[in-house]
Amino acid sequence: MINCIAIDDEPLALELLEDNISKLPYFKLVGSYDSALEAMKAIEEKKPDLIFLDIQMPGLTGLQFIQSLTVKPMIILVTAYEKYALEGFNLEVTDYLVKPVSLERFIKACNKAKELFDLKQSQHSTNSKLAPEYFFVNVEYSLVKVTLSDIVYIEGLKDYIKIHLHSSSKPVITRMPMKTIEEQLPAEKFIRIHKSYIASVAFITAIRKTSVFIGSTELPVSDNYRDAITTITGKL
Repeated sequence: MINCIAIDDEPLALELLEDNISKLPYFKLVGSYDSALEAMKAIEEKKPDLIFLDIQMPGLTGLQFIQSLTVKPMIILVTAYEKYALEGFNLEVTDYLVKPVSLERFIKACNKAKELFDLKQSQHSTNSKLAPEYFFVNVEYSLVKVTLSDIVYIEGLKDYIKIHLHSSSKPVITRMPMKTIEEQLPAEKFIRIHKSYIASVAFITAIRKTSVFIGSTELPVSDNYRDAITTITGKL
């Protein structure tokens, strides 16, 4: 499923986008917005795979909006102006649609996005299979090997992290930001549930709305990361 959002300051154009997206079984519209500024916060929270974006909008244009993104999802520009096409493609947009857009042309652009999405997913899966099942961390004056399958959960403590292991009652403590360790962990096996906690999916034994249990240990789930729990349960 491809999660997408639509951004257009014209109500009728936005409504048409919503209707067209609803016709595609492999797309899920997770938000629609009448300004790029309004959409910026939503992108951080919802992390869409694809954005349908108008160019000429008050406050922040579509092209300025693309340039402001630090992490850029796929983007299909939908505009009444042909003159921005070259600039759009220089910003590596997936496709450029000129209004009025026929349903046939819209579907063609969406199929292009789906092919790109499937390719990225395939590459990610391949890279995950090739990824090592362990890593080393600095502990005092030694490099300590940590096996992924042995990690129960990770706790962040300012500039340090505690790696709680299944094989040991004593956690591994190392100086490292949570973001750095999160980037080393396969997303299908570990989920960030709180700014201070990353949990191994394999060791989660129960889930509540605001917490998860790993055996008798209860870890908090913050609002910002509740979507991660939804991805593994389909609920909450």
